[in-house]
Amino acid sequence: MKSYLEPDEVKSLEGAATNLRDRLLIRVLFYLGCRVSEALGIAVDDVDLTSGTVTIQHLKTRMQLSCPQCETRLGRSHSFCPKCGARVEEAVAEEKEHRRVRTLPIDGDTLKMLGEYVLRGGPVHRAGKALIFGIHRGQAWRVVSECARRAGLSALISPETGKKRGISPHRLRDAFAVHAMKLDDSGDGLRLLQEQLGHASFNTTARYRKVAGEELREWYQTLWNKSVREEGAGE
Repeated sequence: MKSYLEPDEVKSLEGAATNLRDRLLIRVLFYLGCRVSEALGIAVDDVDLTSGTVTIQHLKTRMQLSCPQCETRLGRSHSFCPKCGARVEEAVAEEKEHRRVRTLPIDGDTLKMLGEYVLRGGPVHRAGKALIFGIHRGQAWRVVSECARRAGLSALISPETGKKRGISPHRLRDAFAVHAMKLDDSGDGLRLLQEQLGHASFNTTARYRKVAGEELREWYQTLWNKSVREEGAGE
């Protein structure tokens, strides 16, 4: 059982979509390699048809706990403040927002589809924005999983846990990353992939090298093939 989708399987997934919006969603998730939250946040104004780019806004909200006495940052397991020693009965919770923006290139076919979709009146107006998709995460997951079912694509296996997992929007992001890594796993390739995916840590991007690479398998097979050849030559 495989752990990621191949480009031809993504094409089958797209072909199983029953409308332009769903086809476009699958293409945006795969060809941009973006998170589903990022794809659903794309507005018409974020798409530049002239330059062939899409501006992605990624917002993460993290809960930060602090001591009510001295405001020292706390972990969830702290019973006493490590700085002032006060007993922490109720830590003060504060939301911290981290917003990152990146402008990404997109392929011509997807860009053309975006333009056609906008002309047809597909975007949904909400909170002063014309959102390309106007659906929530649950709907996006259903779109992808239903298309996978119609395309006859089987479940994948997690390379980390070995457990089966269904085909979801994030599997399209994985497919993009693995495809990119197979084509170019150089230092520059990794750096550009990190930028495309919006990873804060290089190590997060580098894990796709392990998934995409067949170096260990090839090395192992080469060892034994060489050993067999040498034994044959010595007979």
